[in-house]
Amino acid sequence: MDSATTDRIRDGMAYEASRKAPPDGFPELPEIAAGRYTDPAFLALEKERLWKRSWLYAGHVDQLAEPGSWFLTRATGAPIIVLKDLDGALRAFYNTCRHRGGPLVKADQGNDRGFVCGYHGWTYTLDGQLVAVRDKRDFVGLDFACHSLIPVACQAFGGWIFINEDDDAPDLVTSLGPLAGELRQFAPDTLTLVDSRSYDVDCNVKVLLDAFLEVYHLKSIHQNTVDRFLDHRGTTISLWPGGHSRMTTPNRRPDWVDPGTIGMPDIPTVTDIPRFNNVSYYIFPNIVMPPSATGMPMLVFWPKTDRTMRIECHWFSPPFGPEGRSELWDKRIANFERILDEDLQFAPQIQESLDSAGFTGIKLCYQERRIYHYHEELDRKIGLNRVPAELLVEPKLADWVEA
Repeated sequence: MDSATTDRIRDGMAYEASRKAPPDGFPELPEIAAGRYTDPAFLALEKERLWKRSWLYAGHVDQLAEPGSWFLTRATGAPIIVLKDLDGALRAFYNTCRHRGGPLVKADQGNDRGFVCGYHGWTYTLDGQLVAVRDKRDFVGLDFACHSLIPVACQAFGGWIFINEDDDAPDLVTSLGPLAGELRQFAPDTLTLVDSRSYDVDCNVKVLLDAFLEVYHLKSIHQNTVDRFLDHRGTTISLWPGGHSRMTTPNRRPDWVDPGTIGMPDIPTVTDIPRFNNVSYYIFPNIVMPPSATGMPMLVFWPKTDRTMRIECHWFSPPFGPEGRSELWDKRIANFERILDEDLQFAPQIQESLDSAGFTGIKLCYQERRIYHYHEELDRKIGLNRVPAELLVEPKLADWVEA
C-alpha cells in the first residue's frame, strides 16, 4: 500500500467520521428484489454462471507438501482433484475416469504417482494422460491422447490455490485486479496454514455474506466485542472492478493493539493502514479476508443448497520460527469464534423471513454499498440478458468504482 493510498484512506476515515450525509452525488440505491435470494430459476443461473465461472479458493500449498500429493475438493459441486505433479507443478482434474465416470480417488487426500480408476482399472499419470486400459483389445480405435483427464484451471497466488471451471476465464492475477498488489504486502508466499474449520448455517449463502460486507450492524450485535474497539463511523470503502472491495475501519483509540496478537510472529512488509486499523478485503465472489501484521483468517462462503450454506475459516500465519506454533493461536481463534457466533445468530431467522410474504426486497444505505456492488457484478457474471427483468439490479455505482 503506497503513500498515496495510505493518505487517501486516512483522509477518507476523517471525512467519514465527520460527514452529516452521504457524499454529494451518491445515488439512491434501488431496492434489491427478494427473488435474488429465493427464486429457484435465478439461483440456478447463479450456480451455473457464477460458481462455475469464477476463481474459487481450493486450498493451500501446505496441503501439497511433496510431489504426488493431492487433495479432493467438492466445494464447487463437482469432484476435483488438486495435486502437485512430479515436477512440482500445480494441476487440477475432475475426479472422473474417461471410461464410465468412475472416481480416480475416494479419500480426501493422499500421495500417488498416478491414478487408477477403481471401477475398471483405467490408469492415468499425474499430468492427466491415459496410459493403460484393461483389455485394450476390446476397444476398437481407442485413441489414448483423446481420453486424458479433463483439466480444471488451477493457479496460485502466493500459497493460496484457486481453481476455475471456466476454460475462457482470465488468469487469476488479472481477475484479482488491484487486490493482487495490496495482498502482496502480507507475503502470501511465506504464510503457513495454521488451522481450518467449517460451520454449517441454515440460510442462503448471500444472507451471511451480506453481513460481512458492512459494519452497519456493529452496534447492534457486537456491543461487547468488536464495537468496543472499532469506530464504524469512520469506515472507508473502496469498490474495485470485478466485484472486489476493501473496507477500512479505524480503531477507537489510535494506539490500540489487539491483545490476542501480542507476541505472535510479524509480517514486516505490512503497511501502516492494515497494521493499525481493521482492514477487510472482499475477493469476489466468496472470500472475506481481514488481515493483520500477525496473520489472518480467510473466510470462504459456499452454497450447499438454495437455503443452506457453509462458511470455512482458514487461518494463515507468518513462519513460526524455532519455537513452533504459539498457543496464542488457539486463544485468537477462540476469540474470533465468539465474534463469528454473533454474526451467525440471526441467519436462520432471516432465511425464514426471506421465504415469507413479509420480505419484498433489500433497501441498502451508503454504508452498505459493498452489497450493492456485489449484486451488480453478479448480474454481469450471469449476463444481463439472462437475468429476469424483474430481478435485475439497476447499475448505479460505476462512478464510485476505483480503476
